Amino acid sequence: MQSGRREPRLSWLVHRVLICDEMKLGPLDFPGVQLDYLANMPRPDLLQALPQYDALITRSRTKVDAELLAAGSRLRVIGRGGVGVDNIDLEAASRRGILVLNAPEANTISAAELAIAHLLSAARGLTRSDAKIRAGTWDRKFLGLELAGKRLGIVGLGRIGSSVAQRARGLGMSVLAYDPYIAQLAFDRVGAERAADLPALLGAVQFLTVHTPLTEETRGMIGSAELALLPRDAVVVNAARGGIIDEPALAAALRAGQLFAAAIDVFVDEPPGADHPLVSVPNLSFTAHLGANTLEAQSRVGEEIVSRVLAALDGDISRGAVNAPALDPHTKQVLGGYLELAEKLGKIAGQLLPAASALEVELCGRFPADPAPLVPQVLVGYLSGVTDEPANPINARALCRERGLKVSVQTCEDVDDYQSELVLTARTEGSVRSVAGTVFGRSPRLTRLRNYRLEVVPEGYILIVSNRDRPGAVAQLSSRLGDWGINIAGMSLGREARGGLALFTLTLDDRPSAAQMEELRRLPVVDSLFLVEV
Repeated sequence: MQSGRREPRLSWLVHRVLICDEMKLGPLDFPGVQLDYLANMPRPDLLQALPQYDALITRSRTKVDAELLAAGSRLRVIGRGGVGVDNIDLEAASRRGILVLNAPEANTISAAELAIAHLLSAARGLTRSDAKIRAGTWDRKFLGLELAGKRLGIVGLGRIGSSVAQRARGLGMSVLAYDPYIAQLAFDRVGAERAADLPALLGAVQFLTVHTPLTEETRGMIGSAELALLPRDAVVVNAARGGIIDEPALAAALRAGQLFAAAIDVFVDEPPGADHPLVSVPNLSFTAHLGANTLEAQSRVGEEIVSRVLAALDGDISRGAVNAPALDPHTKQVLGGYLELAEKLGKIAGQLLPAASALEVELCGRFPADPAPLVPQVLVGYLSGVTDEPANPINARALCRERGLKVSVQTCEDVDDYQSELVLTARTEGSVRSVAGTVFGRSPRLTRLRNYRLEVVPEGYILIVSNRDRPGAVAQLSSRLGDWGINIAGMSLGREARGGLALFTLTLDDRPSAAQMEELRRLPVVDSLFLVEV
């Protein structure tokens, strides 16, 4: 294990890499590479040394801001050991053409094993019994729960959630999972049944663990109402992010005897104060945000990020890319409007069908330059709303593969009505959503939704409504929106034939509330209604 400091050597080698933060590392001798481990460098020393290096590897301590990036005149790659890249100015790095990498998979096993350990500990009262023995009480009356034969509910079936599912099945549990953004293939891989929605999952499991990122959508997603849906004497574990499970609600459910036990590795505010509502609850066990804290995980972090940085310096940028260096100015200038269109089509498809199992991209007609860069931009747009991992043109295909999302690309020479058209079709076994667009001058336009021809500027909030082609549909929706003070900025209409099926879009200045959307869906003139934000 390499642990000491050493001064940078001045010999000229192919690649020169500086590790400036503490991490566990394997051997640092690589042919053709000067790799210097100078942990905890003071910032002035780092600024002075950085111009000598092609790559920089950090953890969370070093703030890689615009000043540091400017000092690294030779920098081509920055590696972040671990997952988060909050300490790195991604936009500034991208502008300078510097690739940023991370190693998010390194702690998957450790985090999954901790969640399983908490399930077992909470079910058998391990910390409760330990505390009593230390206090001088020998209590053999406590009755725990077995995991075998029980159903585990998993909210979030990404890397860690999938790993938990596999381990739970090895303990004899069945698994029911809820993740609207994961394709069915990912459920099949780990032997998990798919829950239709969160309430359906909560009412059918005896154990619950959450493995989602913390976003505005997931913050407090397990609150009082959700905990009440769990069977009495259920076990709840949060080893993901503090705040996914509402902390006061969990404390109240435990004190009321609604739950058998719970276990927490993460808090909203860390460390929690002595007056935190969870700290004094007896049937609750804690760890101090230890999901990634194993010798093996920490070793993998160091080894993986070094491996990825060296591969990137040799031209392999397929693993761990967090950002994407900017396109060359000429390509960006020529394809600018199409790049914007591609990302917006992806975003729309991601909102219309977030759990797609296949994406089909069609490049039709004559584009002003090689349209190949449009494909990864479509994937970036799609992934932006369905995953917490930063998607970019470099890592987009790899993220799609991880999610069980198949991507295919076709080209066609002819296109009706336009010189060029970009078409994106998202599919599941039972659903298909298709959206197409082109560019007028440098301005993107939607040209087709499903099989309906229309023309829409893709910006703001777009209400997509299908109905029978009869008078009054647009007027009724417009009237309701007007009553609510929601301005209509634009409208487009497409239909199959007079009196048949029709589809129209209303571009809105403001987002209708969930209650308003439900009211619109109940209108007799509406067959289906979606809202997308672009």
